[in-house]
Amino acid sequence: MMTEKLPLVSIIIPVKAGGYVKALDAVKLLDYPRDRVEVFIAEGSQPSKQRNEAAKQANGEILYFLDDDSCPHTDILRRLAGHFAKSDVAVVGGPSIAPDSDSFIQHCFSDIFTSLFGGGGVRNRYRKAGLARETTEKELILCNLAFRAGLFMEMGGLNERLYPNEENELMARLHHKACKLIYDPEIFVFRSHRKSLYAFIKQNLNYGRGRMEQTMLYPKSFSFIHMVPLLFWFYLFGFFFISSGIYSIPLGFYLAASFFFSLVANWNKQISFALKLKRIVLVSFLFPALHLSYGAGLLTGIKRPFFGARGGSGAIAIKKISF
Repeated sequence: MMTEKLPLVSIIIPVKAGGYVKALDAVKLLDYPRDRVEVFIAEGSQPSKQRNEAAKQANGEILYFLDDDSCPHTDILRRLAGHFAKSDVAVVGGPSIAPDSDSFIQHCFSDIFTSLFGGGGVRNRYRKAGLARETTEKELILCNLAFRAGLFMEMGGLNERLYPNEENELMARLHHKACKLIYDPEIFVFRSHRKSLYAFIKQNLNYGRGRMEQTMLYPKSFSFIHMVPLLFWFYLFGFFFISSGIYSIPLGFYLAASFFFSLVANWNKQISFALKLKRIVLVSFLFPALHLSYGAGLLTGIKRPFFGARGGSGAIAIKKISF
């Protein structure tokens, strides 16, 4: 691909004020002409608004969103440019993969999110799966996601009343307008999972809340499978009123499935047997932690009213980085 034909890419990275932007170290190594890339650091406490404000200042034909700790693969921009060469493509993204350097518990969280039983339809956000293909918002993640700039602005950008799920709501609207969304497993970033059980539970509470608020704001994005953890809560609540042994059978199947999928996730790992056993046991308990915290988040999303932009208030500072 000739340099002069490569589109200008605007990389946008939101961060808390004064925060460290690990992503810049990887961005500097990207295989793409320097005169065809611009980088914006958006400081503040409202990520959706930070991204939107940076997008208003961007000059690129492609807006590429990273998180402050996303480390993109070196040829990622050239692959993005290749997909956007097709005029009907609106969004391109790929997975966020756990680096080998992650801790024991972080790798267990990775097992959860990449499992059919844990990640379900969104598990490809966290693993390289298949070939590049047309997809929906379920396989794409904002820490590694590119939009056609003109269309992004035409659609009003990200909904600032949402955080998280602001990108999912926008992609759902684009999908219903017959715009193409592309998942490419080779457009990947390395990004670590949460470092503690508390952070993992909090993350999934937020994911559940964001999903419910997204559904309430844009009902066409409703997905039954995302609501199953909420039904799980209702089922467990039923034990206060139903003492029949038959009623316990689904719970027995659930616990068996937790162990089975934990076994599947770890059995072929090239690690010691002792470490493998520890991961199987921990992941078996983490599946319920994921489902219950996500379900609780869905409940929170039903009752929590909308009061403007999420994530706090305060000034937003946009810095253009040159290197």
